[in-house]
Amino acid sequence: MFVQIAVSVVTVILGFVYKAIQPPPPKVCGSPGGPPVTSPRIKLSDGRHLSYREAGVNKDEAKHKIIVIHGFASSKDQSLPISQGLYEVLTTEKICQLPQMIIQIYVAVVTVLLGCIYKAIKPPPPKICGSPGGPPVTSPRIKLSDGRHLSYKEAGVNKDEAKHKIIVIHGFGSSKDQSLPITQELVEELKLYFLFYDRAGYGESDPYPNRSVKSEAYDIQELADALQLGSKLAGISLVVPFVNYWWPGFPCSGECFRGLRLQDQWTFRVARYAPWLFYWWMTQKWFPSYSLMSGDPSNFSRRDLEIMRNMPQDLEDKSRQQGDHESLHRDIMVGYGSWEFDILDLKNPFSGHGGSAHIWQGYEDKIVPFQMNRYISKKLQWIKYHEVPDGGHLVMCDQSIFESILRALLLE
Repeated sequence: MFVQIAVSVVTVILGFVYKAIQPPPPKVCGSPGGPPVTSPRIKLSDGRHLSYREAGVNKDEAKHKIIVIHGFASSKDQSLPISQGLYEVLTTEKICQLPQMIIQIYVAVVTVLLGCIYKAIKPPPPKICGSPGGPPVTSPRIKLSDGRHLSYKEAGVNKDEAKHKIIVIHGFGSSKDQSLPITQELVEELKLYFLFYDRAGYGESDPYPNRSVKSEAYDIQELADALQLGSKLAGISLVVPFVNYWWPGFPCSGECFRGLRLQDQWTFRVARYAPWLFYWWMTQKWFPSYSLMSGDPSNFSRRDLEIMRNMPQDLEDKSRQQGDHESLHRDIMVGYGSWEFDILDLKNPFSGHGGSAHIWQGYEDKIVPFQMNRYISKKLQWIKYHEVPDGGHLVMCDQSIFESILRALLLE
């Protein structure tokens, strides 16, 4: 009943709005109820009629024939402040000077306005690492098949001595320089080799305006091949993985989306339906945009805040040094855009080959709702779901949980 009332109210409001913005039909001359036709008219090639008035000397005797174009809120009945004798000496340019000036001013104003709008919605070019005026390249990089560079960092035991080789994919607003809460003793005990890399547009990796969910996967594949990590995927752990509220087949997505702050709802809508406007939305000061980027601590759980207080501070954060648009903004646009596949249609890549897939989710996560990832695990039962009861968004930064993530992936 509430929905029906709401729909009725919205319908009535829209009716008033439509009536207010809809101009009345013109009173066409010569039509029923319209003004009479009192002047000669010609019929144009498109069927319209053009009314005119002649003045001055006879057309056949005229030395100069001048067409006068009236201006704003005027008509053919305007009078010219000249004597009959001057009709033969005035030029078209002088008679039309005022209307031409009005047109020129109008064009100039429109051009300036369009320029301001274009400047507001056009993101600045990224400061590409290694280019003139861009940040320096300080880390090793590989060249991908499409010509882009991908920056990486190695850690742990020597690659050739490692029993387990792990590629770490950083999240939103991070980079390959993130630190993992793991002791050196455990690294050596399990003989772990870690490969960190900057995703496209982050850190020292080249931006990719055509970035997509699939291109992210292809970048990982090329990186693994370039560093000769082997062709077999032994397992995967997704820690508080991103969710898209427009994925089909998720009965909980609407409720989860409505549970977001209004400013975040609008941010994700703009990213999905008007990505060309997203840079303006994220940089304008009229309306609040994405709350996570404002540093508001209420976005995090109690345990998240405890972890943040004990996290080492990165004195030289390079994650956004090439610009926010090709890193943070592009993440949001890709994530909430249309995906190339249906998440619930994924098949088990480890079927018959060993290996396992895991999702780790904090129950108190205020950024990624647990209901979405819990539903994925119910539909894709080959994924092992781990829900941390008092965990927030930063569960991966908790040393005991991170060690559990590793042991579940490598030893179970």
